[in-house]
Amino acid sequence: MKGLTTIADYFIICSGESTTQVKAITELIKDKFDDAGIKPLGIEGLTYSHWVLMDYGDIIIHIFEKETRTYYELEKLWIDAKRVQIE
Repeated sequence: MKGLTTIADYFIICSGESTTQVKAITELIKDKFDDAGIKPLGIEGLTYSHWVLMDYGDIIIHIFEKETRTYYELEKLWIDAKRVQIE
């Protein structure tokens, strides 16, 4: 995202099969960042867990429920950004 926006240097976009899995992914990421001494500026969307946004300043993490990710197609908003696919 560097050079494309001042919002963040990196967007991480992933999805889970259910709201329960979205919550679990969110908790795992938060735990790993906490272990590294990195605290979030904010976490939004945990109440319903269809789309959770974790703001770590230069890194913004979007965790979607599968259907919600398909609906919003957030990746299309940043078509010029370099993509790194992780399986």
